[in-house]
Amino acid sequence: MANKTKNVRDPRRDELRKLGDRVREQRRNRGMTQEALAEALDLSVAYVSLIERGGRNPPYTTVVAIARALGVPATRIVAEE
Repeated sequence: MANKTKNVRDPRRDELRKLGDRVREQRRNRGMTQEALAEALDLSVAYVSLIERGGRNPPYTTVVAIARALGVPATRIVAEE
């Protein structure tokens, strides 16, 4: 396994941050709190917060569930517009 230097930016981390930003934007557009979204998904508020900050790579099924809970197509939170 290759060593990574701390100065090299991981592009996957950037993608997770973008995903989190889109989730946060859609949640706020609907006037939902993290607590309400977490409850709708049966997840912890801490996990929703980590997703929004790009700290977690949620599985596909969770991304789809988030989109459904927000009432948007999954592409709205996955793809850049």
